[in-house]
Amino acid sequence: MHFTRLSSYESGEVPVIVRGDGPWVFDEKGKRYLDGMSGLFTTQIGHGREELAEAAAKQMREMAYFPIWSYAHPRSIELAERLAELSPGDLNHTFFTTGGSEAVESAWKLARQYFQAIGQPNRYKVISRYVAYHGATLGALSITGVPAFKTPFEPLVPGSIRVPNTNSYRPAPIDPAAAIALAIEMEGPETVAAVFLEPVQNAGGCFPPEPGYFERVREICDETGVLLVSDEVICAFGRLGHWFGSERYGYQPDIITMAKGMTSGYCPIGGMMARAHLIEPFRHGDATFLHGVTFGGHPVSSAVALANLEVMEREGINEHVRANEGAFRARLEGLRDLPIVGDVRGAGYFYGIELVKNRETRETFNDEESERLLRGYLSGALFDAGLICRADDRGDPVVQLAPPLICGEAEFDFIEQVLRSVLTEAWKRI
Repeated sequence: MHFTRLSSYESGEVPVIVRGDGPWVFDEKGKRYLDGMSGLFTTQIGHGREELAEAAAKQMREMAYFPIWSYAHPRSIELAERLAELSPGDLNHTFFTTGGSEAVESAWKLARQYFQAIGQPNRYKVISRYVAYHGATLGALSITGVPAFKTPFEPLVPGSIRVPNTNSYRPAPIDPAAAIALAIEMEGPETVAAVFLEPVQNAGGCFPPEPGYFERVREICDETGVLLVSDEVICAFGRLGHWFGSERYGYQPDIITMAKGMTSGYCPIGGMMARAHLIEPFRHGDATFLHGVTFGGHPVSSAVALANLEVMEREGINEHVRANEGAFRARLEGLRDLPIVGDVRGAGYFYGIELVKNRETRETFNDEESERLLRGYLSGALFDAGLICRADDRGDPVVQLAPPLICGEAEFDFIEQVLRSVLTEAWKRI
């Protein structure tokens, strides 16, 4: 099992989830759970959608697999065209992968080879934020800002620099955008290829940007010739109420990475989209972007993605999120009367609740206390109460929520009731 302490199940059963229906999933014993994490920030339109199953079956009958190495097939062409229509600005070239880590890896490789091709070979470094998670493959892991995930695999790919994130509850001593400018200056602009940022940072508990943050970062990148990569593996496809998170916050990336919600998780897919000038060096002579994966642009995944995007558009999923995010947030904000709740933050259908030992001083839990709180009680208690969400301490302890984008008042009420009950009991155990 991925990212799982195997010892956790030495004396207990592994939960086996066998079926899904809308925002709910069911285990092998028939118990129902609200999928408050959309699997892994993925199942945008909910479980059990026949349209997506039919799209997969139809494509399998027509052509189950063919690579896009020197070839193309209709579904990958149609999906690339559709993504170009939906993406901001001139992001009109798509490179398909099978998931988010590969998408991030591909973006860094494109940035490095692009600068090689235009005569700036010293530009290989990347800047990312503390506690940010960008993937598990070696290059993406190097960009990641979670030390505990990196240490077992060091030495990693050199050239990755960290800057403060946009945690306004525990603000850095320097303006986060200014920190990026300073890092570029300290490293030397001629050595920096790209800045990797999520519209709302996932790890650490859903850090949204301060007003003007991305506008300033875009200016810094333009002034120094550095590429701005918007890692939207989580934030794209409606999670923030828009096709892409960069659209919500009004900035133009040079590259977007994406995955998860593109198919609502019904088939694996990922990719990056790049602006035209980044592809131009590879359009002439014997130049080649020397990268590829076997299942990138898989015909079945592409067909399912097209069906998923059609459902999202037909049912007004982005509009639904924007219309209902206020009600969702209000339910979570209502939990601030609990002494264990320090902060509620996020956007769209993507929120984190930071847990504290002292709300007045914002004192957090030490490692031993966090272990006892999150793994010793909260994770199991929330699951037993019928809510699948994430109790996480990659930064300070948080409970994260990212329900399917079809959820409404009834599901919000259920989430609030479970959290209130479990967090109240958790406080008694501190």
